[in-house]
Amino acid sequence: MTFAIPGDAHDRFMGRYSVKLAPLFADFVGITADMRVLDVGCGPGALTAELARRLGVECVAGAEPSPTFVEACRARLPAADIRSGPAERLSWGDAEFDAALSQLVLSFVADADEVAREMRRVVRAGGGVGACMWQGGPALQMGQVFWESAATVDPGVGRPEGAMSFRQPGEIADLWKRTGLRDVEEALLEVRASYENFDDFWDPIVTGAGPIGSYKASTDDGRRAAIREACRARLGAPQRPFELTGRACAARGLV
Repeated sequence: MTFAIPGDAHDRFMGRYSVKLAPLFADFVGITADMRVLDVGCGPGALTAELARRLGVECVAGAEPSPTFVEACRARLPAADIRSGPAERLSWGDAEFDAALSQLVLSFVADADEVAREMRRVVRAGGGVGACMWQGGPALQMGQVFWESAATVDPGVGRPEGAMSFRQPGEIADLWKRTGLRDVEEALLEVRASYENFDDFWDPIVTGAGPIGSYKASTDDGRRAAIREACRARLGAPQRPFELTGRACAARGLV
């Protein structure tokens, strides 16, 4: 998967969803103003900024392996403790935080069990650990439109998200339970993202990250143009603002 894109490009691609998801996710985990919280896989800072709004930036930390995203998050929140590194090796000490959250990350890590253990390690006894991922299938309409359109141009294309873990209810909860968290609970969190017109939908896909970005990078200009027109037709050739939904599976537990 490619995440080596500028932070502002990711904001246009996924940020319109993740910014709206962040407050729902923080509410679900139970983040309140008296906490110090770690954002694991913070990206350009969609969730980190929401945590800073609630807690004060001095009470927020973030870990992120992508250099461009680290740069973007530090620029957005200069006073936050943003560190470069993988989620499997967090550089903080034991029990430093009241909670650790990870938004739209678990499907992309090398060792999810180790990530869960690390998140648990850095949170104090009784503190919260939470994660969420987009549900598989049609739950993220932007992805559904793209992959169905790509299949009309490239019949052999599969949908990579379908083979990814943590995209169905129960999977994150099972991870939390087997790594020692207690009182595990689940929820589905739904958001709606706005687009001004079709170009506002398509242009961010050209510089997108994750599975869509990787597939786009593997295609030639002719195929990309054909997928663009297939997406336009599937969306009804919109000339005015429209919305698409995204639904995430979330789970929380206590240390």
